[in-house]
Amino acid sequence: MTETVVSTSKPQPAAAVSVQEPGVPLPPAPSPGRRAAGRLRALDGLRLVAALMVAVYHYAGRGGYVTEAWGTTPKHQFPTLHQFAAYGCLGVQVFFVISGFVICMSGWGRPLKSFFASRASRLMPAYWVAVVLVTAVFALPPVVYEAVSPSDALLNLTLLQQPLGADRVLGVCWTLWVEIRFYALFALCVVLPGANRRRVIMFCAGWTLAAALAQAAHQPLLDLVVMPEYAAFFIGGIGLYLVHRDRRDAYAWGIVLVSFLIGQHYAVIDLWNASDPDAFAHRTTTGIVGVVAFGFVAVTAIALGWLNWANWRWLTVAGALTYPFYLVHEHLGWVVIRVLHRTLELPASVTFALTITAMLLLAWLMNRLVEKPMTPWLRGVLSRKLG
Repeated sequence: MTETVVSTSKPQPAAAVSVQEPGVPLPPAPSPGRRAAGRLRALDGLRLVAALMVAVYHYAGRGGYVTEAWGTTPKHQFPTLHQFAAYGCLGVQVFFVISGFVICMSGWGRPLKSFFASRASRLMPAYWVAVVLVTAVFALPPVVYEAVSPSDALLNLTLLQQPLGADRVLGVCWTLWVEIRFYALFALCVVLPGANRRRVIMFCAGWTLAAALAQAAHQPLLDLVVMPEYAAFFIGGIGLYLVHRDRRDAYAWGIVLVSFLIGQHYAVIDLWNASDPDAFAHRTTTGIVGVVAFGFVAVTAIALGWLNWANWRWLTVAGALTYPFYLVHEHLGWVVIRVLHRTLELPASVTFALTITAMLLLAWLMNRLVEKPMTPWLRGVLSRKLG
């Protein structure tokens, strides 16, 4: 979601972001010529792939705090893998394309109060637990990483720490701030007046133009609102949902194509670092464009139904693990890596695999013990209060 993210400390992409939630209804049955509604389990699987891309980046594709966990730079731990892992930060952009698709799907035909309740109940329970968990772990005496102040930790519970300038408990939460601004734009411009094809197309066109003007104007407030560096990925996902509804929609295909062209441009500007002699690993423009293209092509294949055969139930479970995994994998991963590799002296490859496994297990526990009971409860509370 969502994301996107990346120690996520730059923003450095990581993640993001959670999006598709179990139980969100699809729009009413499409008219002739439109694709039939159904659970898109392949989309759940793609979400987990994007989250794992970010995790591989955080563990083996960058320097920073993870170097303290390994004891040396991951470049020395993984002489070959680190070159490919450096592209894992683009999992955030893949998340944003998925998010555009899913938010358009879940907002279609839904009143504003229901949309708000759905988004808040999907994001906040796991996020609150992740903030508390990371804060508590970092406060333990054996853990060498510095915890944020109690005041900043409390502010983090609002998800407004970034605009208010506080330290972040979760490095990846910058992508959630991007997601929230997308939700707000979509809610005000599409959900509030009522989603329909023409309104969605006008929203995509207007946002694309506004993002280009914001880039040219160099106005921080405009950048904050329209997010020119990320807008194309969300807009592309929205266009792909229109394609999912009607693959013959020329306007939808135009939105997707323009969004890809703009999105790859921003990705290259942000992440191409061949001229930096101190870069952890040098990404090529071809590699960056290729990963962005993978995200668009993968969601396109899902939108067109080409991956409907991937209908295994375990993909739904994989999708459910994505968001909590994304939230906790970075900071708690540092702690696990340090214990396994430096204290227990396990080989780097074994440590890498066990850390991923441990974070997935923790995500499963969070989903079972936190999200499953709290998400429907919070959605019901918010729906009643807003009713």
